[in-house]
Amino acid sequence: MKFSLGPILYFWDKNSVMDFYRTAAESSVDIIYLGETVCPKRRELRLEDYIAIAHQLREAGKEVVLSSMTLLESPADLRELNRYCDNGEFLIEANDIGAVGLLNERGLPFVAGNTLNCYNQHSLRYLMKMGMQRWVVPVELPLRWINSILESSEINDVRECFTTELFAFGYLPLAWSARCFSARAEGKSKDQCDLCCKKYPTGRAVTSQEGETLFTLNGIQTQSGYRHNLINDLQGLQNTIDIIRLSPQENDTFLWLERFQQQLHNPTTFPLQKPDCNGFWHDQAGKELIIASSGSH
Repeated sequence: MKFSLGPILYFWDKNSVMDFYRTAAESSVDIIYLGETVCPKRRELRLEDYIAIAHQLREAGKEVVLSSMTLLESPADLRELNRYCDNGEFLIEANDIGAVGLLNERGLPFVAGNTLNCYNQHSLRYLMKMGMQRWVVPVELPLRWINSILESSEINDVRECFTTELFAFGYLPLAWSARCFSARAEGKSKDQCDLCCKKYPTGRAVTSQEGETLFTLNGIQTQSGYRHNLINDLQGLQNTIDIIRLSPQENDTFLWLERFQQQLHNPTTFPLQKPDCNGFWHDQAGKELIIASSGSH
C-alpha cells in the first residue's frame, strides 16, 4: 500500500509551500499532488512554479501528479486548465468533469479526483472509458459502499486496470460555491476579498449556537468541522485500497504520515479524540468518532 499527499487546500504563502515540499522530498511519502484546487485568485504559485517543484520531487524519487481546479468559473480558469493538461510531463488529477473531457480529447490518462461525485459502478466504468487510471474515492463513501462498487459485475472484470485512493486524513472537502464565505465572514465581497483567507492557514471554524464546531470555511470551499482520521481503519484494506491520502495540514503532517505507515506494520488502536472523526467510513454521521479496535469495521 502506498501513501500520498493531496494538494494543499489552504492559502499558504509561497515560502511555507516551498518549505513543505522540501520536507516532503525527504519524507517517505510515495505520491505528491501539486496545484491550486480551490480558488484561482490564490496565485502566489503559478503553473511554472509547480512544474519546478514537480521536477525536484521527481528527482527525489516521488511520483508527482498535478491537480486541477474543482470549480471553473471563467474563461481564464479554462485557459489555465488547458495549460495544465498540456504540461507534457505529469499526470493530471481531474477534479472537474470538464478536465476529464479535455484530457480525453488529448488521449491522456488521468486520476479521477474525489470531487467528480462517482458513486456507482456505471459512473466508474464511464470514467475508465474516458481514460481514468486511478479513482480517488468520494470522501463520504463508507467501506461497505466502496466494496459494493468494486465487486459489481460491471467493474469486476476490469478491476486490475485502475488503482483506488482513499482520503484518510484531513478536513474533508464537502462543497464549493461561487460565493466566498471567508470574504463574506469579514464583510468583504468576493471580488474585493483582499485574499483574506491567507489569514486562516487551517481554515476558519464555524460553530453552532450551542458551540459545536460544524464546518470549516476555506475560501469558496466548505470543509468538515472535525478532522477526518482513519488511522485505526487501515487493516484489511489491501484488496480494496491501493493508496492512502493525507491532506496537508499546517502542522504535523509528516508525523501523521509516520503514524499511518507504522499502522500497516505494527497495528494498534491509536487513541483518537475530537477534533478527529471517522463517521462516514462507519456508515454514521460524518462528524462522529467511532472508537473501534484496529482492523474493525
